[in-house]
Amino acid sequence: MVAMTKRVKVFEIVFNDPSKTFYCSGDKVAGKILVEVSEVTRVMAMRILGVGCAKVEYAKGKQRCREEVDYLKYEDVVHLDDQPADTDGSVILRPGNKYEYSFGFELPQQGQLVSSYKGKFGYVQYFVKALMERSAQPAVECKKHFEVEEPLDVNTPDLLSPTGGMKEKKVTCMFIPDGQVSLNAKIDRRGFCEGEEICIDAKFENTCSRIVVPKAAIIAKQTYQANGRTKVLRQKLSSVRGNHIISGMCDAWQGKSIRVPKIKPSILGCVIIQVEYALMIYMHIPGSDKLVLELPLVIGTVPYNGFGSRTNSMSSQAGSVSNASNSWVSLRMPSSAPPSYCDVTRDCSLDQPLTPLLDDYDGGDSPIFMNVPQFQFPPLPAYSEVDEEYNGNARMLPVC
Repeated sequence: MVAMTKRVKVFEIVFNDPSKTFYCSGDKVAGKILVEVSEVTRVMAMRILGVGCAKVEYAKGKQRCREEVDYLKYEDVVHLDDQPADTDGSVILRPGNKYEYSFGFELPQQGQLVSSYKGKFGYVQYFVKALMERSAQPAVECKKHFEVEEPLDVNTPDLLSPTGGMKEKKVTCMFIPDGQVSLNAKIDRRGFCEGEEICIDAKFENTCSRIVVPKAAIIAKQTYQANGRTKVLRQKLSSVRGNHIISGMCDAWQGKSIRVPKIKPSILGCVIIQVEYALMIYMHIPGSDKLVLELPLVIGTVPYNGFGSRTNSMSSQAGSVSNASNSWVSLRMPSSAPPSYCDVTRDCSLDQPLTPLLDDYDGGDSPIFMNVPQFQFPPLPAYSEVDEEYNGNARMLPVC
């Protein structure tokens, strides 16, 4: 309700479904204009307007940058159903009575609207405005805002496809080479909704002399355009971190998850305001710039149904098992007879000193000191024992 003159007691807009939190393309916006007056009032016309626009405004030095785009323009004149009108179309409202003007209009079809949004330097808003024109007096108006949320389905083939990348960085200390760090990461899809988990598969390697820390964060990027200028804001929404990685070590994430917080869906169809999201996977390097890999995300409104990616995953797993099975058979079936005992040598001298495997690092409190595994002679080949059952978790050891 807005501030009224003394002759208008009530003037407000009420939607038919007050519990509806948002509207979509093609929905009908319907409601009533409630009017009560304290004195006899002649209303020349009651206009209803539906307005939707995107607006950007910010200061660039002494210049004010402004830009506006309209997405909804609707205007109509509404009438009272049981109130007689004069020849000029005006009606007389009397005190003690309650008057209701009904209105209704449909929103444009999909692809012509943009979801509601409010940012630091711009907004996308929709509202209904009622304008009461009175004889020999200024018009009175009131507004009622409503939210629009355009459906964005994350189950499209483009958003279900996996994405990933690799980055590496050479580290220097006083212009002297100090090794490098690298990361390789991927996610199984690009489209997510709020509350869903993003599973990250990544590998981090550190060959510099510093202790690095792998991290991941969901980043929001807001772009505002006005008067040919562009203003960009970046905001970290949520983050996770991994264990410290010392020099000469590596670490791996297998399905490390980060939850999508409660955020607005991506806005990609507006020419002056864009809201984009990305998963930033990076390594914090003391005394140097971060090594950053950004994977684009699309935050939608229609949740993931679990079909497309699962089918691809199952087919890829089946192919992997088949290939692994074929390679296992080729490894298990020798082309010649096994050697005799007299041909087996026990010369187990090493050309290089033993070093611990990178995968042996357990991430303890003191990872700098590592135990060298004790060397053992390889066993003699067995002739009578044949293992017919393939174990997918078996590890192939190199032949000495």
